[in-house]
Amino acid sequence: MSTDGRMQGKVGLIVGVANHRSLAWAIAQAVAAEGARVVLTYQGRYEDHVKKLAAELSPDTLVLPCDVQQDEEIDAVFARIRDDVGGLDFLVHGVAFAQRDDVTRPFVQTSRDGFRLALDISAYSLVALARGAEPLMQARGGGSILTLSFLGSDRVFPNYNVMGVAKAALESSVRYLASDLGPRHIRVNAISAGPVKTLAAAGIGGFSSIISLVREKAPLRRAVETSEVGQAAAFLLSDAASGITGEVLMVDSGHHIVGL
Repeated sequence: MSTDGRMQGKVGLIVGVANHRSLAWAIAQAVAAEGARVVLTYQGRYEDHVKKLAAELSPDTLVLPCDVQQDEEIDAVFARIRDDVGGLDFLVHGVAFAQRDDVTRPFVQTSRDGFRLALDISAYSLVALARGAEPLMQARGGGSILTLSFLGSDRVFPNYNVMGVAKAALESSVRYLASDLGPRHIRVNAISAGPVKTLAAAGIGGFSSIISLVREKAPLRRAVETSEVGQAAAFLLSDAASGITGEVLMVDSGHHIVGL
């Protein structure tokens, strides 16, 4: 990895890497290529996958367990970063989950527990992570927080259902966090990426047809690449985007502008 770039000397936490197809992994590669030191987390069964990927960035990449539903694990991650590094420049939140039944059944049949789980993991976790990151970013004079969304937050997609509601809550959280943290020079933004074949996408029925539609209708006549999401994220996380906060940047080959 090159150590020359706009992220030189910055330290960031990236939450949500599951495998090599994860958008969070594309972001990790992009910021590391520009000189950033990256800390990765894993949840449960993804430990081996994440540790193997981390070794591709650097042999000494810090990899920590973090279940975003457990406040004590979140606290432990930030305590370790504080002890090892002393501060944090950026945070990437790439976590989302909903029970399969709650995305495949009609939305009106969403279970109460399923609704709560989807909102907790996919939206509230951003708030919890931002709260933990805040003092570490203040120690560095400010920072940048980034999360990942999808057009299903604003429009109805088949077999997306409660996840669309969770993404809408996530985008609203971005705006409220941006307002809260702005006075402390902490920016908060989101990228709404076009459909990409990730682990999360595998749970969406008919996903291949959505990608085909994007390739046919999007202004660029193609689906977006994970590397393009990574590069856009590197920009938003860097000082080059110092005047941008509370925004949702569309990285979807222009698909969101098309009516039919």
